[in-house]
Amino acid sequence: MERFFDLILNPDQFQDRQFVLNEISGKSGIKISDIKDFRILRKSIDARKNVKFNVRVEIILHGETFKPIFGNYRFDNVENSKNIIIIGAGPAGYFAALECILQGLKPIVLERGKPVEERKKDIALLNRNISINPESNYAFGEGGAGTYSDGKLYTRSKKRGDVNKVLSLLVQFGANPEILIDTHPHIGTDKLPQIIKNIRNQILSCGGEIHFNSKVTKIITEDNQVKGVICSDGRLFKNDKIILATGHSARDVYYFLAEQGINMTNKGFAMGVRVEHPQELINKIQYGKDYKNSYLPAASYSIAVQVENRGVYSFCMCPGGTIVNSSTQIKELVVNGMSNSKRNSPYANSGIVVEIQPEDYIKLYGNEMFAGLNMQMEFEKSAYFNAGGGFRAPAQRLKDFVNGKLSSTLPQSSYHPGLVSSPLHFWMPEFISERLRKAFVEFDKKMKNFLSNDAIVVGVESRTSSPIQITRNENFESTSVKGLFPCGEGAGYAGGIVSSAIDGIETVKIIKQVIQKD
Repeated sequence: MERFFDLILNPDQFQDRQFVLNEISGKSGIKISDIKDFRILRKSIDARKNVKFNVRVEIILHGETFKPIFGNYRFDNVENSKNIIIIGAGPAGYFAALECILQGLKPIVLERGKPVEERKKDIALLNRNISINPESNYAFGEGGAGTYSDGKLYTRSKKRGDVNKVLSLLVQFGANPEILIDTHPHIGTDKLPQIIKNIRNQILSCGGEIHFNSKVTKIITEDNQVKGVICSDGRLFKNDKIILATGHSARDVYYFLAEQGINMTNKGFAMGVRVEHPQELINKIQYGKDYKNSYLPAASYSIAVQVENRGVYSFCMCPGGTIVNSSTQIKELVVNGMSNSKRNSPYANSGIVVEIQPEDYIKLYGNEMFAGLNMQMEFEKSAYFNAGGGFRAPAQRLKDFVNGKLSSTLPQSSYHPGLVSSPLHFWMPEFISERLRKAFVEFDKKMKNFLSNDAIVVGVESRTSSPIQITRNENFESTSVKGLFPCGEGAGYAGGIVSSAIDGIETVKIIKQVIQKD
């Protein structure tokens, strides 16, 4: 007997249990009285024309029970097992640590930043325009950048590993099981710190080690084999298997790797701005006449066009969200977006970025390894100085940006440190600003009223991914030195929480195979 059914429901029908039962009964021919219960296995919103929920439901009859839809993983003690060093406690690093325990290995995690409890205090100082800690901010610290960027879990990396395993582990450590159902799941910045703490406690309770304020400054090698690492305070950690999961903002890592002759290569990335609209306007654009329906979540969007042979697209869209300062150095300014679990801010923001290929930055900065990083840093310094220094961000009304006009006033914004009216169209690199201006006109054709003067562009969004890839072979091992396994966003092999977590997991699986062969 068929137990799974696909339904198309409007928002009111979706919330009406009796209506859903009637639909299931009509599709299946099973009497409602014979159906004990149903549950939703998959849910997505189709906002084309009239808003609809596309759902997959599973039913059980009387005398039956639902099977769990997520795994419950058992973590045993590994205190006396073989050690693996993991550099970085972001998604790649922490999920690698969990996989180490599942594989019977002991993870030793070295994190340059602080635990989430202390990290939150440094972020509060940044938001209040008081200070920036280069080792503890929105990018660095326990949980990585993903902890304070909404916890968006959508990924296209399903062929690279077990997405459901990552989501199941997140649920096991405290995430809402809804993330297993939604097509575009998210956790929320308000919920993620506790989940990160739960993961930390699991690692420690199983005999693993986590060392905070432990910035790695050198990889020790001998006869083309890693032997350990040295931290900035002089501490030495010896090991012949090292997972490098430092994230895409750890520029210093690329520099010391280059000094040690570790192979790296230039790669494409993207830079642009954050665009912020009133959330109600995005709801109207996306939901039409249904925009006030209380059953509908804050609307999001995903949009892309080609402009002069380069993609221009939305990135890390945060409905009901907030723009935050993601700088990691003084005299540089970077913005990012985040949302809490309820996504109930009156603002919607998204990175709108221009694709940049190596030939673009090599043309400007020369054919050398750090040309992309140099371009990124110059972009961030321009944002800092064009906002007058400090933590305020340069901003411009969206229509004024497109029309090449300085904004005489700015609307209210979610960006707490404050905004400064600035002609971003003038001081941004022309090949970025011109593509953005043309793209916004095209976006308005696809999403009418997107090009609104109630919307603002805020500078700059520059940390979409790393301009550098640390080369590795088919076994995830560095092409330069044995025993070094670069993974995650910083190594250039992932782009987000889930894909980074998958890369960390798959890296450990390969290391386990190597150990078994040795």
